[in-house]
Amino acid sequence: MIRKTLFTALAILLAPFALTAQQTPVPKSFAHITYKDGKMGVDYQGKFYPAVGDGNPYLTYDHIATPKVTGWEKGIALDFGRPEVEGTLYYGLIDERSRYKTPVFSKRTVKIKQGKARINLDKLKGKYDFTDWEQSGLIQIGYRIIDKKGRIVTDNRQNILYHNGKYIPDVTLIEGPILSMPRSDGITLSLQFNEQTSVRLNINGKEFRLDKSPSKRFEIDIDGLKPSTVYHYEIIYGPWHEQYLFRTAPLKGCRAPLRFAYASDSRNAKGGGERNIFGTNTYILKRMMIAADRENADFFMFTGDMINGYSGSRGLEALQYFNYKNVLRYYAPYHPVYIGMGNHEALSQSFHKFDSQSPEPWKRYISVDKFPFETESAERLFSDMFALPENGPLSEDGAAYDPSRRTRDFPPYGETAYWFTYGNVAFVVMNSNYWYTTNENYIPITGGNPHAYIMDKQMEWLEKTLKQLDADPDIDHVFVTVHTPLFPNAGHANNDMWYYGNNDIRPWVAGKPVDKGIIERRDQLLDILVNRSKKFRAVLSGDEHNYTRLVVDNDTDIYPKDWKGPRIKLNRPFVQITNGAAGAPYYAPEKLPWSDHVKTFSTQNALMIFDVSGPGIHVRVFNPDTFEPIESFELH
Repeated sequence: MIRKTLFTALAILLAPFALTAQQTPVPKSFAHITYKDGKMGVDYQGKFYPAVGDGNPYLTYDHIATPKVTGWEKGIALDFGRPEVEGTLYYGLIDERSRYKTPVFSKRTVKIKQGKARINLDKLKGKYDFTDWEQSGLIQIGYRIIDKKGRIVTDNRQNILYHNGKYIPDVTLIEGPILSMPRSDGITLSLQFNEQTSVRLNINGKEFRLDKSPSKRFEIDIDGLKPSTVYHYEIIYGPWHEQYLFRTAPLKGCRAPLRFAYASDSRNAKGGGERNIFGTNTYILKRMMIAADRENADFFMFTGDMINGYSGSRGLEALQYFNYKNVLRYYAPYHPVYIGMGNHEALSQSFHKFDSQSPEPWKRYISVDKFPFETESAERLFSDMFALPENGPLSEDGAAYDPSRRTRDFPPYGETAYWFTYGNVAFVVMNSNYWYTTNENYIPITGGNPHAYIMDKQMEWLEKTLKQLDADPDIDHVFVTVHTPLFPNAGHANNDMWYYGNNDIRPWVAGKPVDKGIIERRDQLLDILVNRSKKFRAVLSGDEHNYTRLVVDNDTDIYPKDWKGPRIKLNRPFVQITNGAAGAPYYAPEKLPWSDHVKTFSTQNALMIFDVSGPGIHVRVFNPDTFEPIESFELH
C-alpha cells in the first residue's frame, strides 16, 4: 500500500503569507485577533497591531531544494528562481558503492550569480571519472551551496543522463530513503523526488507490488515480511538503482535483546561550517547518526528541536527540515527513526511591536500558531515532513474549554503525539509545544499554549494509553518522551514545567485561562506516570542543551517556597533523563530546588544507547564526536 502525503495541497510550494480578499477565519480559541479595513491584526486596548508577513524569503524549499535544472553542452545549469541566491557551489561525483553515498567534491567550484550556476561535468571525465559514468551514461553528483557570507545553505544531489555527448538532467531521489514504523511483518519507507516518477521496489530480489502511478512523494508500507529478519531492498526509478537493507522488528513481546538510540536538539550552533547548515548542526548530527548506525541500534528516537525554525514561512522551515533529513541518510536507510516535536519547530503568525524596546527581537512581536490549522499550523507542517504513527489524540476540540462544538478551533495533533511498541518496549511520544504561543507573557492577550504545558485531551490520551500498556502482558517497559523536562536544570528554569515556580502560567482559550497552572499540570503528569503506571521507566526529554540524569523521590524539593497547593507523593523514585546535546549551543547548570538530586551533568555532545534484555536495561552515554564515555548505568 502507498500513502501519498500531499504536503497539504501545495505544501512545500506555498507562496509567502499574504492576506487576500477572502479573509482567513480566525479560530475561536484565540482572542483579540480580528480584521480592520481588510487587514488582520491584534486589537487590544485601543491599539491595532497588524499581522506580519514572512518577509518573502528566498531561502525556501522550492527555490533551493528543487531548482530548475537544464542541460548545456558541457554539463548542467541550475536556476534557483531568485536573484538573491548568490555564492559558491561545490560539486562532485557520488560513489553508489559506498554505504552512505556521499559526494567527493571536486577541487573546482562554481559561482552562483543572480540565482544561476553552471556545472562543467566535462571536468569530471577521464582520470576524474571514478564511477565510470562515461561508460554507463549515468552520473550522480552531490553539490553544496555556500552563500556570500560563507554560510552553508544546503547539500543536494542531481542525477544526469549522458547520451551522445549530451547531458540530460533526470529524476533524482532528494530525500530518503527514510525507514520508519518498524513492524514484525513490515516497515514503512519514505521517498521524496525532485519530480514526478514511478517507482519499483525489490525486496530480497523479488518485486514488491505497489501502486506505480507517478508521484513526487511516496510513503510505502512494506508488508508480508518475517519478524527479526534482514531484508535487502532496491529502489528502482527509471535507469537508477539504489540498494540498502533493513531488519524487521521482533514479534511483539519478544524478550530477545534490543537496542535503541536517543537524542534531541540538533538545531544550529556556533563555530561555522557544518555546525550550521541552514538550521541544523549537521556536523554533530552526522557523527551521531553514523555512531548509532555503527552501534546497530534497532531504532533512533529523536525528540524535537531538529531545526532552528521560529518563522512564519512554511517554505523556509521546509528547507530546514530538508537539511535535517539529509543527515538522516547516514542512519535512516538502514534503521527506522521516530521523531518528536519541539518548540523550535514553531511555525507562527506574528503581529507587530508589542515590546519594541526589547533587546531580543523575538520578544518584540506576539506570535501564535499559524492558521488555518488544518493546512498552515506547526503541527500540520511537522506531520507532512515525516511518516509516523497516527494513533494519538485528534485535537483539543471537545475539551471543557472548547469555545465551540460546531467549529474546529485547535490544530490537529496529527503525527506529533503517538505511541509504538518494539519487542517488549513501548514508547509514548508527547507534544509539549502544541498550539504554541511563543511568549507566555502575551498569552492572556491572544490566547495560546505556553511552552511545556500538556493540554487536557493529550493528558486524557496519555492516561488511557499507559493504562492499556500496563494491561498488555507483552510489554515490560514503557518510556515516555517529551521535548520539555518536567524539571529543568540548565538554561530553562524560566520555563519548561517550572517557570521559576509560577503556577499562573497556563493556556488561555477564547479570552479565559484554563483551570490548572503549569505546576499543577506537572504534578498531574507525575501522578499518571509514576503512581498509576507500573511499567513506566523514565522520561526522556531534551530542550536543555546538555546531558542530565536526575532522580526525584519524596525527599526532593520540587515546589516554590511559597507553594500553598497540594503536594504530590510519589510511590517510587522517578528518573528524568535530559539529552538535548545533539548539537545545539550548550547550557550551563542552574541552581534549582532539586539540583542536589542530579546524578550526572555534562555539556558534551551526547548519544544515548539503551540495551534492553528482558527485564534489564543498561544505558551507555558517550560523545559521538570524540567517543569519550560520559556514563553508563542500569535503569530500574
